[in-house]
Amino acid sequence: MAHDHHHVHPATTGRVLIFSLILTLGFVAIEAAAGFRAHSLALISDAGHNFTDAFALLLAAIGFYVQSRPADHRKTYGYHRAGVLAAFVNAVALILLAGVLFWESYQRLLHPEPVAEATMMIIAGLGLAVNLGIALGLGGTHGHTHDVNVHAAWIHMVGDAASSAAIIGGAVLIRFTGWLAIDPILSMLIGAGILWSAWGIVNDSLNILLEGLPKGLSLANVSSELSVLPGVIDVHDLHIWSLGSNAHALSCHVLIEDMPPSASDSILRRVNETLCDRFDIHHSTIQFEHIKCALAEEPCTGQHQHPHTHSHGHV
Repeated sequence: MAHDHHHVHPATTGRVLIFSLILTLGFVAIEAAAGFRAHSLALISDAGHNFTDAFALLLAAIGFYVQSRPADHRKTYGYHRAGVLAAFVNAVALILLAGVLFWESYQRLLHPEPVAEATMMIIAGLGLAVNLGIALGLGGTHGHTHDVNVHAAWIHMVGDAASSAAIIGGAVLIRFTGWLAIDPILSMLIGAGILWSAWGIVNDSLNILLEGLPKGLSLANVSSELSVLPGVIDVHDLHIWSLGSNAHALSCHVLIEDMPPSASDSILRRVNETLCDRFDIHHSTIQFEHIKCALAEEPCTGQHQHPHTHSHGHV
């Protein structure tokens, strides 16, 4: 069995998350107050969106801390999925918020109300600056695209920046056209953007929680890469899953010629090096076999009751 722990979590990420949380909560209070004062559903909706972003940042900070804890005798793989669970909760909260926004927007379309477009522009401009600043901060730490939890918070910030820009444009149109329906229409667009971002997070996090094949990997490609290595005759009973947002695991049976364990060590080393270098898989369990087992031709039933040589190594 080969294990290699490759968990690098720069301390700056945690500090950026906490600072972003405080900044976002402060802006939520300002935007909500301004939205009610200006009678702008778009501002109130965006304040709600920002509040879920604050919730996202809180969960990201908690998840980031928990998933950084080392493995122990009970959680032998550590706490990687704490961050994934946080991302999933984030996405569900966003979907619920979108439903509320659609309903309120529909009501406002039926009963239009005048809005203070100047206030909309000022607050939305402030929101654009705040959200872009936070998004840049999250994007510059820990490689947000490789951590589904931090990536979820980053998407929230980018989505809010886009919402703020749309509100600015809508306020300008209201000022020059007087068309009050623009405000609830903007709110609906914000809700649609929320649903779009949330759906991707739900898919990614559920795939990890259900131990699906990690995004970007193919069983056929991994099997073919391993099968052509010197000393490897066949690869079967191959399973690949994610421990967390950026840690993958693999188990498989590898058919080799009958040889002493000491002679097979070089094969194991090549297999592990290929998994690490080509597929970024650092947790692996490789079972060597000298006689092709039934699992090579039949689907895995979960009943592994046959003697084989287990080879253990570290990369």
